[in-house]
Amino acid sequence: MERAAKKEAIDQLQTVFKTTGVAIVAHYSGLTVAQMQNLRKQMKHAGASVKVSKNRLAKIALEGTDVASIGSLLKGPTVIATSNDPVAAPKVAIDFAKTNDKFVILGGAMGATVLNPDGVKALASLPSLDELRSKIVGLIVAPATKLAQLANAPAAKLARVIQAHASKGEAA
Repeated sequence: MERAAKKEAIDQLQTVFKTTGVAIVAHYSGLTVAQMQNLRKQMKHAGASVKVSKNRLAKIALEGTDVASIGSLLKGPTVIATSNDPVAAPKVAIDFAKTNDKFVILGGAMGATVLNPDGVKALASLPSLDELRSKIVGLIVAPATKLAQLANAPAAKLARVIQAHASKGEAA
């Protein structure tokens, strides 16, 4: 690799590391090309990305970033999954590791917080940002729905009482 190409690769990685919310490191030795493509597709669908790069270049790119703590994990054939949403990359990585035993999660970082494999699993079990937003909207809309139901309830009850009274009069 030429010096200019290395510099460009380091700059790209550094940009990714500075803007990411979470970075997950895993070993991928033994995965087929099809399995790696499947992982990339799943990550992209979740709003995350996967990067395979030379460990030395990645360590240089990590300097001065919040996720610099993952540098010690970069040994051997590693893949780095990143996402802005702190739950997206861990969720996909954990799900992929369940179905592919050759994909081993080593750890990661969420900002300055170092994550071990159990920390990555805990992060993956949290609801995603979109799920949290939908729950909040549901909580905000629920009182309005209840008020509408309560406003309609007296009229409906009155109509049923009148209907029952009318039916009683017809039967007699």
